[in-house]
Amino acid sequence: MTFFKTATQFLSKAAFAATLATSALSVTSAHAQENKALNWQFFQADENGFLRTPVLLTGEKEAILLDGGFTLSDGKALAEKIKENGKALTTIYVSQSDPDYYFSLGPVKAAFPDAKVIAAPATVEAIKGNVEGKLKVWGPQLKENGPQTLADVVIPEASDIKELDLEGKKIEIIDAENMPNRRYLWVPSLKAVFGGVLVTAGEHVWLADTPKAEQRQAWIKTLDAIAVRNPEIVVPAHMSAGSKTDISAVTFTKDYLVAFEEEQAKAKNSEELIAAMKKRYPDLGGVSSLELGAKVIKGEMEWE
Repeated sequence: MTFFKTATQFLSKAAFAATLATSALSVTSAHAQENKALNWQFFQADENGFLRTPVLLTGEKEAILLDGGFTLSDGKALAEKIKENGKALTTIYVSQSDPDYYFSLGPVKAAFPDAKVIAAPATVEAIKGNVEGKLKVWGPQLKENGPQTLADVVIPEASDIKELDLEGKKIEIIDAENMPNRRYLWVPSLKAVFGGVLVTAGEHVWLADTPKAEQRQAWIKTLDAIAVRNPEIVVPAHMSAGSKTDISAVTFTKDYLVAFEEEQAKAKNSEELIAAMKKRYPDLGGVSSLELGAKVIKGEMEWE
């Protein structure tokens, strides 16, 4: 029998307890790299913010933020870090419709009211289609640490542009083939991949949103296309602290997807599938992601 459960029922106890806290989360500047006119920096959230990694790109005078985070404390910390940078934030690009990419943007937009917030039309459509449901699930859990009403949410404006420009440097927006509402950003001058939800490091990969085998095969092909670019920098969408920011994250994600396909073909149910993946990856965090994804893909629950 198919059934539906919210994400809160599958968060690890530690992660969920931390998510409820209004002051426990801190987003820290994890990495920076100079390359001629462009610098890059990502901000590592802990489990409270689902290990998200918003990226700030800066030129001599201006900056672009690639994605937000989940909680308002994420957003406040991120806004302070951007202020410390001293650049004019011109654009916030939201690459994915999940709430941990935009729920935290209220404090950032308040700190930088002139910054335009944009996303692909498919992303905006997806956000508008489920934001009220997300608020119903997460509002009571996050309380003052999250948006409570639609008015509290920064919803991006739809834009079909295919590249951003930061002081003459291109930031290309690459759609994933045969994966609606999936994309990543490619910065040729840095040979860097940022944004999207396609790459993970140090954690079980979130699969509940891709219940069909053809979706996961398209995902693998997109990872192959990323690898062909031979990036020197890859910042995963979700990553455990201390993970490498290079092509190894792409390799890990692909290997995980291939392993999952092999094991799910043999498993009779989610319990067997979860056990098999834990055996293959005994040291990975984010077991709740594996558990939920396995239940969805084995047809034991629905996910929206």
